[in-house]
Amino acid sequence: MSDNLTVTADGGTEVQKVLGVADIQSILSCLPHRYPFLLVDRIERIDGDLSCVGVKNVTVNEPHFQGHFPGNPVMPGVLIIEGMAQTAGVICILANGGIPKDQPAPLVYFMTIDEAKFRRPVVPGDVLEYHMFKQAKRRNMWWYRGEARVAGELVAEARVGAMISGF
Repeated sequence: MSDNLTVTADGGTEVQKVLGVADIQSILSCLPHRYPFLLVDRIERIDGDLSCVGVKNVTVNEPHFQGHFPGNPVMPGVLIIEGMAQTAGVICILANGGIPKDQPAPLVYFMTIDEAKFRRPVVPGDVLEYHMFKQAKRRNMWWYRGEARVAGELVAEARVGAMISGF
């Protein structure tokens, strides 16, 4: 991330932050998770470890839809919360310099899930966005407020805390 200096209409200047992006290769280098448990495809608007938006393309061929629920596939709410945590974990790791290519991804452990609410079902075909906002950090522990949105509509929210081990 860097800053750009721009000139305003009245001749003044303002600083605009250039926000980062993490593609699937960056995500895979930061997290030990793999299919079918990798629940974020891309992360946009990364502002250090302060905030970001993770993107998950929800598809019908994901294994949880076979049993949740046959004939009426709905993404389990716990997987939405897990996607939030994975998204936050990636930006924590990237903000601290990332992982050297010769080292495995560190483990990220849930510590807390608070105030979880589910507003409407997430179904195949939805593009799920995890909007994550840092609340606190202490040593190797982070706490975030997350909002899951589909087409701008709030579908779930929670506060999550996690610890990164081996980092």
